[in-house]
This record gives sequence, C-alpha cells and structure tokens, in this order.
Amino acid sequence: MKTSCFDIRKVLSGAIFFWTTVLCCGFNVFISANEAASPNIVLVLIDDMGWSDLSCFGNKAVKTVNIDRLAQEGISFTQFYVCSPLCSPSRCGMTTGQYPQRWRITSYLDNRKRNTERGVAQWLDPSAPVLARFLRKNGYATGHFGKWHLGGQRDVGDAPLISEYGFDETLTNFEGLGSRILPLLNTFDGTDPKRHSLGSDTLGRGEIRWVNRNYVTSSYVNKALEFIKKAEQENKPFYINLWTDDVHSPFFPSQELRGDGSKKSRYHGVLTELDRQLAPLFDYIRGSDSLRKNTLILLLSDNGPEIGAGSSQPLRGSKGTLYEGGVRSPLIVWGDGFIVSEQKGTQNRTAVFQSIDIVPSLLKITGTNKELEVGETVFDGEDFSEVLAGRKTDQQHQTPIFWRRPPDHPGTDAEPLPDMALRKGKWKFLMQFDGSGQQLYDLEKDVTESINLAESQPELVNELSRTLRDWNHSLPKDAGEKSQD
Repeated sequence: MKTSCFDIRKVLSGAIFFWTTVLCCGFNVFISANEAASPNIVLVLIDDMGWSDLSCFGNKAVKTVNIDRLAQEGISFTQFYVCSPLCSPSRCGMTTGQYPQRWRITSYLDNRKRNTERGVAQWLDPSAPVLARFLRKNGYATGHFGKWHLGGQRDVGDAPLISEYGFDETLTNFEGLGSRILPLLNTFDGTDPKRHSLGSDTLGRGEIRWVNRNYVTSSYVNKALEFIKKAEQENKPFYINLWTDDVHSPFFPSQELRGDGSKKSRYHGVLTELDRQLAPLFDYIRGSDSLRKNTLILLLSDNGPEIGAGSSQPLRGSKGTLYEGGVRSPLIVWGDGFIVSEQKGTQNRTAVFQSIDIVPSLLKITGTNKELEVGETVFDGEDFSEVLAGRKTDQQHQTPIFWRRPPDHPGTDAEPLPDMALRKGKWKFLMQFDGSGQQLYDLEKDVTESINLAESQPELVNELSRTLRDWNHSLPKDAGEKSQD
C-alpha cells in the first residue's frame, strides 16, 4: 500500500495539533501527561496535627501562610481520614495501602517488651507492599526524610534499615535507624539543652547529629532539597516522604515563639515554625517551571491532636480515639499541572476517603504497575486519583472505611472507648468487640457525633454490626481482644 505525501502531511498536522493541545493543557489530559513525564511526588506528613489546626481549616490563633498557599492553589479535603488514631499504624496503612492490622502494627511501636505485651510487631515486615519500592522499580529516585516509626526505636536496634523498604536515601529521627537527627531541648533559660533520644543514641547503625528541636524540620527540608536537585541532575522523577517530627510534643519552639510558655502557646509556636520551615521546599518547587508543572504535593496529619495542644473543633475526640477528632485529618493536594483549573483553590466537602487509598491512587497517577513488586497485590485502599486531580468531587468508597482502636487505648471503666468503627456513606458506626456500646451517627447532620441514633435504626445497626465484625475477624487479633477469646 502506497502513502502519498499529502497523506503524510495530514498525519503530521494532526499529530502536531494533538500534542500541542496536550502540552497546553498540562496534566489536565491525564493519560497524555503520564506519557509525557512521570510526575514527582512529595508526601508531607505532619505529626499529631489536629483537623482544625491549619488556618485554612479554621485556626484563628495561628496563620500557616505557606501551607495555606498550597490550599489556595490546590484542593483541600475536609472528609479525609487516616486508618488509625496513632502514629505507627497510621503510617503503616499509608505506606502499604492496606489496613495496619494485617501487619500487626496496631499501636505505636515502643520497646520490645511493650510491643510483645500488646501483640504488636517489632517492625513492619519487609515483605509488605511499600509504595517507595514500587516507584523505585518504575525509575523513581526515592527518599525518606523525617520520622519513620515503623521499626528501629527504643531498644529495637535490629530492625531493618529504612533503606530496605525501597528508599535510596534516608534521614530520620529517634523512631528509625540509619542516619538520623536527634533533638536538643532548649528552654532558653541559660541552662544547657537536654538531649532527647529515647535510647536511639545507643543503637548505632547510622550517623547521629544533634540539632536544636526547633530546627529539626529544617534539617529534613534541607536534605529533601538536596535530594531533589540531585534527581534533577540525573533527570529522574522523584518520590519523597517528608515526615516531620513536628508538631508532636515535646514543644520547644524558638524563644520568640514561646508566647506565655503554656502548652497551647508553645504548640502554636511549633506550628508556626513548621509552616515557615516548609516554605523553602514549597518555594523551590513552585519557582521551577519544570517542577511546578510536574510535581504533586500531598500534605496531611498522621492522626488527631494531643489533648491540650492541637485542635479538631468541632469534631469529637482526639489522638487515640476512633471518634472523628482522632481519625479525620486535613488533606491538601497541590499540583499546578495536575489539578484541573476549575478546582484550584476549592475545598472538597463531599469526597470521603482514607489514607490507605493513597498508594493505589499514586500508582495510578505515576503509571506504575503494582505487579512490579510482589505480583498481584491486593490493596484495601481504592483508586481516588480522579478525586485528587479534581475531576471527580463526590467519589465514595465501594466498601466501608474501617478502624480498630489501638490495644492500649481502652478508655476507662466508667467511659470505655469504642473498640471498632466504620464509616459507610453518611453513617458512622462504633461498638465494642462484644457488640455492646453501639453508637450510630449521621455525619451529614451531626459531625460532632452528639446524637446517637442506634436505637432508632435497628436494621441499619444490625447490618453495620455484622459488617464490622466480619472485617475485624478477617484480621489478626491484638491484645485489645484478649477478653473476647
């Protein structure tokens, strides 16, 4: 078959028109953007920050201007959840795309004895599916800078190094192994700063550098910037975990940000300092034409706030509880070349999803085949990539979202905390392992979880109770269920 010069000109003209349109639209043509360049990913995880602590989420006492700018240029999500109200299991779920109970990480990793007593693993099993490992096999440079808390803390010095989970470069704190930054607690009263290491300085297995507590986040940001510049020189896409140790206690901000010295005031000082110290990273990405059009930033918290420090108003509960204040997190997604134009600067109040959805969503966004790592991986999370891009605004989970309380947070005899919870549509349901203490809330009308509708909805309660029990029985038990054996 012969092809005329006229036919060839038509083909070339059509191709030029198509690709010119794609380049003009940037990431707004999703498939073409992935073909053009693998987007860089920066996952910023803040420690113990409440749902309403950012000024763009309603905080009147502190102005988080640099984080707010991400929201003004991206999308903020008000119905995003983490999979646990404590740090280690929350990080496990976000790292693997699976409920942390599958890997027996159901509370924060402590010393060896305490982990055993609570039925908690000593570290995340290296065979778990890890996002960084998937992306590295897809050609990404991968870096973890900041808190890890998935193994290598207290007296657990034989845990795998963070690099064994798929990271090319790492820098952590006292909750991980490898090169790490340990804080000096400076009270600015003329006394020598105290070292705060929880035993990490005795474990070896990495270079240790001591830094004033109020500069720790800057240390991770500087390392992340070095890593980005190196990836640029090597012409490689990058994936970065920037998991700050702030705004977790102890609260030791700079002297000028201590306020009246109260816990709340010092917490606000740490939050202000965190926002300032993240700015160089955000500004560098925003100031580069290539990075600005091809980088996606996600910013969230690992769980609710410490009582007396952060805030999740008007939500009920705090860190350690399955009420909304313990498991609902702010989420901001920024991507100048990724988010559709009409959704930039908006707040999404309708999409309901969880941190276990991050892994499958980012695999889709980066065009990464999940079979690259361990064959067919079954994620508990679902693909919400269209929601992150603003193409969909009201996507709901095909399955309910589930939680199990940490085994060391039972509450009191007078006021026991719910053992399990789920969210399905507008309904939030909580109960004890034995089926008692049933609580049902309509979150569309009652986000404060104040009006228990369990008695008035017996059929729905029975359905949700069965669903929650079936989910819980499909997972390994921990010490919180001993009384049910």
